[in-house]
Amino acid sequence: MRRVFISLCVLTLLSTSPAHTAEPLSQDTQMKLIKTFTGNLSPKSVLSSGTGLVSAHNMMYNHTVAIFDAKNLELLSTVNDSVDLKSFGYGKYNGTYRGAPVEGAFSPDGKYLYFTNYAMYGKGFNKEGHDTCSPASGYDTSYLSRINLRTYQIDAVYPVGSVPKVVKVTPDNKYILVSNWCSYTLSVISIAEQKTIKSIKIGRYPRGIVVTNDSAFAYVAEMGGNRLHRINLSTFEQTYIPIGSNPRALVLSPDNKILYATLNVSGQVIAWDLVADKSLGKAKVGQAARSLDISSDGTALFV
Repeated sequence: MRRVFISLCVLTLLSTSPAHTAEPLSQDTQMKLIKTFTGNLSPKSVLSSGTGLVSAHNMMYNHTVAIFDAKNLELLSTVNDSVDLKSFGYGKYNGTYRGAPVEGAFSPDGKYLYFTNYAMYGKGFNKEGHDTCSPASGYDTSYLSRINLRTYQIDAVYPVGSVPKVVKVTPDNKYILVSNWCSYTLSVISIAEQKTIKSIKIGRYPRGIVVTNDSAFAYVAEMGGNRLHRINLSTFEQTYIPIGSNPRALVLSPDNKILYATLNVSGQVIAWDLVADKSLGKAKVGQAARSLDISSDGTALFV
């Protein structure tokens, strides 16, 4: 797995006026570097909880998740990814196993941080996944881990597919969704039942996931193709959006009317009107457009 260094672009958006006008719009502000953290950090991704925490997921290079206080800009804890799978009920494994934290998702109630492991390392895991793959490759399946944010300890693990990438928790705290890069599937984990209840076929290289505010629909990027999968979270039926080639990361506008996606190979960001079901246009942001986020007021994208 290669280390990747990512540059940042900011796009301003046409949006409905935010309710709070006392603060400047994000599109009218500039970013300023205020602190750089050093040490044993090699994040594949970083994530803000929206409630004062930031997590950095440090892959197999450090086998850790670092959790920071966003207000005081201090490291709160470094959580090792090692787990005793047998102690969590997976009896065929013995000893301690290491993971490789890729992406994370905070639970809506603020109690947990879930993170995907690119691969697992230890006895019984003999065929580590790869970025170029298919279900026929026979790579090892992996696990999703859960960190208790009160104790900063891993207190649950869940089997998922091969090379899991993005993880999202639905706003109603009902499901955990995991895109499995090499299995070409989406795992649906029931939080109430604490197990996978559905594995949905996506196609080549599932990646980005977003969920609507009402938890009714999930959108999943098929990065090896040219479409998004719109999944009804009540029936698990799918429809499709012809978004463009190699969609990677997804975000929704605050009102959930517009979906934004990075198109990796072309280096573009596309805006899709979910009400009219049509493209609103594209912006060129540079080579290999990757991660994506949106300001809380919906006026700026960060790429």
